[in-house]
Amino acid sequence: MTVIDWDVAVNTGVRLVRPGPQVDLSDARQAVAQLRELSTVAAGHVREFTGMNPLEPSGPAVIVDRPGWIRANVDGFRVVLEPVLEQMGAERLNNSPAGNLTSAVGSRITGVQLGAVLSYLAGRVLGQYELFLPPDPDGSSPTGRLTLVAPNIVNTERELDVDPRDFRLWVCLHEETHRMQFTATPWLREHVQELMQELLLSTEMDASDLIDRLRQAGEAVADAVRGGEGNLLTAFQTPEQGELMDRITAVMSLAEGHGDYVMDAVGPEVVPSVETIRARFQKRRQAPNPLDRVMRQLLGMDLKMKQYEEGAAFVRQVVAQVGMDDFNKVWASRETLPTLAEIRSPSQWIERVVRPAAITE
Repeated sequence: MTVIDWDVAVNTGVRLVRPGPQVDLSDARQAVAQLRELSTVAAGHVREFTGMNPLEPSGPAVIVDRPGWIRANVDGFRVVLEPVLEQMGAERLNNSPAGNLTSAVGSRITGVQLGAVLSYLAGRVLGQYELFLPPDPDGSSPTGRLTLVAPNIVNTERELDVDPRDFRLWVCLHEETHRMQFTATPWLREHVQELMQELLLSTEMDASDLIDRLRQAGEAVADAVRGGEGNLLTAFQTPEQGELMDRITAVMSLAEGHGDYVMDAVGPEVVPSVETIRARFQKRRQAPNPLDRVMRQLLGMDLKMKQYEEGAAFVRQVVAQVGMDDFNKVWASRETLPTLAEIRSPSQWIERVVRPAAITE
């Protein structure tokens, strides 16, 4: 039984997504060519500044439009979710009175919901390191792909009224840092995938659970409309999943904060207008329109904003105290990743990971 109709998800997302900004053909081609070039330039800056080395060659970023981003992300969801759904087993849904209804219409409804969420995000995402890709024709798993969403980058640089080349390089610095994190640390991708799948499998779900959770999601929607703090991440979370969510949040905070730190540290050397860009971008992040505010709460995107801030503060403090080489011990193994408590108290991570190593060396 298919729980999510992936084709419906793609078709819904592509149908609902807003068109990008009006750009004439020559400007569009120039933007695509420049983004490819700047992604390679940024990769060199990131490698030099962080001291990290990718274990495989990485070419220029892949440049996509909004529908292309939606298709890529549906592929990514399939890679993560299909093994989980198979493991859950159809019997969990079929052994209940609601099972037949769920199998008849639920997969299409879920596909529509996923497509609607992706259509919203597709207008806002500037770039992404796609961790989860379908297998290559030979059956091997690709390590990932750096994607830049050209219309969103062009739209944002126009809204902020900033220098286009500077802004594009600044975005590339952040996204290339993500690529470096996962290509220099080969175990990290599998670790994140395992955490996500463990979270999804940590509850025995049957049709009645599914209906209960959809009802909770509806209440979260209503709460957000009323100006509350509900979001779909917490609506779908059981108490037992809290510890797993903390581990995922810690990894994502590290990744996002490290991206922001590198972007801003390298920026002054290579992006002349970086201070203007950062100030205007931060103001834009903090002042969404009412619909954006509601959607961000529902999707847990406010949590992501907090991740950027806490993660960047962690990286800044650790590098200031022990230097970049010792900070890079964070990538050594699963055990050296910070916990959520350590993200919020960097000295705890330093005492646990850096100081013992210094004593034994």
